[in-house]
Amino acid sequence: MKNCPCGSQKQYEACCGPIHDDHKKALSAENLMRARYSAFVKNKVEFIDKTNVPGTEDFNIEDAKRWSSESKWDHLEIVNTIDGQKDDTTGVVEFKAFYNDTEDKEHIHHEVADFKKIDDLWYYTEGKIMGIGTVRREGPKVGRNEPCPCGSGKKYKKCHGKA
Repeated sequence: MKNCPCGSQKQYEACCGPIHDDHKKALSAENLMRARYSAFVKNKVEFIDKTNVPGTEDFNIEDAKRWSSESKWDHLEIVNTIDGQKDDTTGVVEFKAFYNDTEDKEHIHHEVADFKKIDDLWYYTEGKIMGIGTVRREGPKVGRNEPCPCGSGKKYKKCHGKA
């Protein structure tokens, strides 16, 4: 038996597995967040769909299945959790999901996720993706007064550098 992908150091069968089988077993927003991450790792995308707040229309299950199966999931880091807001019916979980894409490029999905408890079940309502990190240009920086890299013979500012 393996440890659960959510990083709890418990076995999957004693951690997120029961939540995947019975949504009621997610006792907090963080429990549900961990189970949702594990569902991506195990390609149980139907669980992700089922635990979106009822009425969610912008979730594409086929895209999620593709992302889930094509990604190599590394680990989950819970940055901060605020459970029990508004009479224990809302929660916030900030997390980072580390994974590699099909080209083996490393990615970090950093999100602050909102959860809501409806009829004793926790649901994901929405999330805010945090900064995308440092943006790196693919080629060298071209100065305004340098020759345009297109080969026109003009200065960059008079060719492709026009605003």
